[in-house]
Amino acid sequence: MNGWTILSILIVSFVILPNLSILVQFFSEPNENWLHIREYMLQSYIQNTLILIVFVGFFTLMIGTSLAWIISAYDFPMRKFFQWGLILPLAIPPYIGAYTYHGILNYTGTIQTTLRNQFDVTVNQDYFNIMNMPGAIFIFTLFLFPYVFTITKAYLARQSTGLIENARILGSSSWRIYFQVVLPISRAAIVAGVSLVILEVLNDYGVVKYYGIQTFTTAIFQTWFGMGDLQSAVKLSGTLMIIVVGLLILERVMRGRKRFSFTTTKVKLLQPVQLKGRQKWLAFSYCMFIFLIAFIIPIIQLLQWAFYTYEQFFATEFLGLIINSVSVAFIASTIIVVMAIIISNFARLNRGMLAKTFPKVTIIGYSIPGAVIAVGVVTLFTSVDRQLFGFYEWLGLEPTLIMSTSIFMLVFAYVIRYLAVAYNSIESGFDRIGTNFTEASRMLGMSVTKSFFKVDMKLIRGAIFGGFILAFIDIMKELPLTLILRPFNFDTLATKAFQYASDEMIHQAAIPSIFIVVVSGIAIYVFHHVLEKE
Repeated sequence: MNGWTILSILIVSFVILPNLSILVQFFSEPNENWLHIREYMLQSYIQNTLILIVFVGFFTLMIGTSLAWIISAYDFPMRKFFQWGLILPLAIPPYIGAYTYHGILNYTGTIQTTLRNQFDVTVNQDYFNIMNMPGAIFIFTLFLFPYVFTITKAYLARQSTGLIENARILGSSSWRIYFQVVLPISRAAIVAGVSLVILEVLNDYGVVKYYGIQTFTTAIFQTWFGMGDLQSAVKLSGTLMIIVVGLLILERVMRGRKRFSFTTTKVKLLQPVQLKGRQKWLAFSYCMFIFLIAFIIPIIQLLQWAFYTYEQFFATEFLGLIINSVSVAFIASTIIVVMAIIISNFARLNRGMLAKTFPKVTIIGYSIPGAVIAVGVVTLFTSVDRQLFGFYEWLGLEPTLIMSTSIFMLVFAYVIRYLAVAYNSIESGFDRIGTNFTEASRMLGMSVTKSFFKVDMKLIRGAIFGGFILAFIDIMKELPLTLILRPFNFDTLATKAFQYASDEMIHQAAIPSIFIVVVSGIAIYVFHHVLEKE
């Protein structure tokens, strides 16, 4: 029991408390609103949510794994660019992609306007209606497939070429190798990527709200803010938590116990085969098509809208949005990195049950949708405020809600939600350096803490920087948490862009959206090109 242990216990307690507050109130006596929701509406929430995660999971699996296989196994024009370019759609939050594509395809959008004005063609509106379930699946697939692509590509890059070469010698075609060799051996990586996609879909509020699809997240917002019923919102959140836990258990079962590892020390890693003739242009066309519809087309449309409202960029209000977004993201990311360092260092230096349990607890926040975390944080902070009423009266002050109306509550929720993002990066840094350097410095008379600051911190600078960047970008894009927990009159770029889009002020939403995309895109580029060299 030392300082690292005590701090780790406190951090893990902070992560668990909001979720425990939901579970405690979940089993409370139901009110009339909840009985009505459970009888008439809960089934549609579950059905719509399951449809989204099943179809989005399937399509992101097919697109992400096929792109990863093509880029890992074959050489063709612009392959090196596509290696990181196909990650860029992650820079566009799905809710921004949702209103961008709606603006492109609606009656006054670019496509239909061009058809009417240039070709005198009027089309059936049903063919261009994207504000429905298939449209939401299309949007989620476009902007979330890089999770599967990135993880699967990284896995294939470390694979031995033996299995694939043997399949080629036996006469298997590329398609047969893909379905019978690549997909089975990549199962763990694919399941991990699809799991992240599903968690992002469950967390989303912007797309489903804008497209009018009833899911758990929209139901939580409507019950809480529309009906003023926090108790029913807590029960909806608890139900969604149970579903998420079930999906995580299913993910573990699907990974199974099968492992594909090298059977010899003479390993030849997968080398791309040069494609020729029509095949190389087919591979190039497929990658370019996905890149165009997932990144280039939305960016061009946003830039066109931004040109109409560029004066907004110089407005005082927009500067305030940038300051709000950057400052709260910077503060929360700094706290997240510090906490992740403490927990990962404790887990690295200890071998007990706590050291094995704490890392698993840190992923709770990222596994639970933001709206659910927001409900848990509000109930926790409200109860804390009520406990402080007596203290205020003792001081002769008017009882007030200080904790539950401050920016601190929003930062607290960000820390819970994205602690796992930074932890995974920093843990990988510690795994790479091991404990040899720490043990050597201890033998030379340094304490654990002094060894950490003098030795370990310098060796994992890249991992710390990577964890900070990933958390910073996720917070910049975060919508549900910010909409629920932001103090009065406090807006960020994400909330303002969503507000403009919801009010059908699409052109005004372009400037804050572009700023989010540009910052995210730069971070992705830095993360791919700089940190991979660490």
